[in-house]
Amino acid sequence: MSSNRPPALVVTHANLADGLVSAVRQITGRAGDFVTISNAGMGADELERVIRETVERTGARVVFTDLPAGSCAICSRRVTRAVEGLVVVTGTNLATLLDFVFDEDPSPESAARRAVERGRASLTVVGASRGS
Repeated sequence: MSSNRPPALVVTHANLADGLVSAVRQITGRAGDFVTISNAGMGADELERVIRETVERTGARVVFTDLPAGSCAICSRRVTRAVEGLVVVTGTNLATLLDFVFDEDPSPESAARRAVERGRASLTVVGASRGS
């Protein structure tokens, strides 16, 4: 683990969470920083229950989701109402997760906030339009 923090959850549509976490493991050589959850085949009530149970089981304090308004984020936000200190990061990309893994701050919320900034900064457009 990157610090004394519990693992974070990565909750996404389909197999995106597994792919992102696999890439983090390949780049860093570390396992155990994240627990993945896919919404595949689950309705909102079941997904919310799985997220809540996984947070309780792992002690996670950060949930990363793919879309800001998708079912994964909505269900994760509902869980924050019942779990004090839980934060949700939406719009997660690989740069966000890598920054989180390498952040040594024991505060999950602080590490998540810095990871968001790194994720935003990693988005760029390369190349200029050559006209129509």
